[in-house]
Amino acid sequence: MYQASVPQFKKMLTNLSHILQKGAEFAADKKIDEKVLVESRLAPDMFPLAKQVQIACDQVKMGMSRLSGVEAPKHADTETTFAQLQERITQTIAFIDGIGPEQVDGTEAKEIKFAIREWTFEFVGEQYLFTWIVPNFYFHVTTAYNILRHNGVQIGKTDYLGGWYLILIFNKKNHRSDSVVFYCWKQILN
Repeated sequence: MYQASVPQFKKMLTNLSHILQKGAEFAADKKIDEKVLVESRLAPDMFPLAKQVQIACDQVKMGMSRLSGVEAPKHADTETTFAQLQERITQTIAFIDGIGPEQVDGTEAKEIKFAIREWTFEFVGEQYLFTWIVPNFYFHVTTAYNILRHNGVQIGKTDYLGGWYLILIFNKKNHRSDSVVFYCWKQILN
C-alpha cells in the first residue's frame, strides 16, 4: 500500500510544483497578472487552477491520514498566488514524508468512512486508495496541468512526468538508429 502510494504522490506533487513554477515564470515573462492563471478554468463549471491544486493536495493528505491514522494538517483553502500554492504542496509533501510504510501497509481491509457535503462514503483501505485517492489525485493534477497548458504555458509531457527523458538503446550488433531495441526512461532529479 505504501509503495503504491506515497512515493508516487510525492513525485507527482513535485512535478506539479515544477509545472506551477513554469506558470509563474510565464506570467512574469508575459507581464500577465498571475491571478489570471491562478483563477483560470478549463470550462465555466470547473474549478480554477488554485482549487485543482488544493484538491490534489487534499486527496493525498486526507487519504494518507485516513489510512495511517495520522492527523492531517488543516488548510483554509485561501491560496491565491503561485507562491501560496507552492507552499501548500510543500506542506503536503512534508506531511507524507512523516508517514512510514509501517503506518500504511496492512491497511487494505481498514474501514474508511467520511462525508463530503451531503454525501457519505464507505470503503475498505485498498479500495479507497485505488478507486478514490489515486484517480481523484491524478484528475486534479492533470487538470491543473491542462489549465496552464491551455493558457499558453510552455509545458509538456516531460514536465508532467517529472523530467523524464528518452534514452535510445541501440542494437549493439549493427549500431544503426533504425534498430532501436527498446526505450528506457530515466528520471532526472533536480
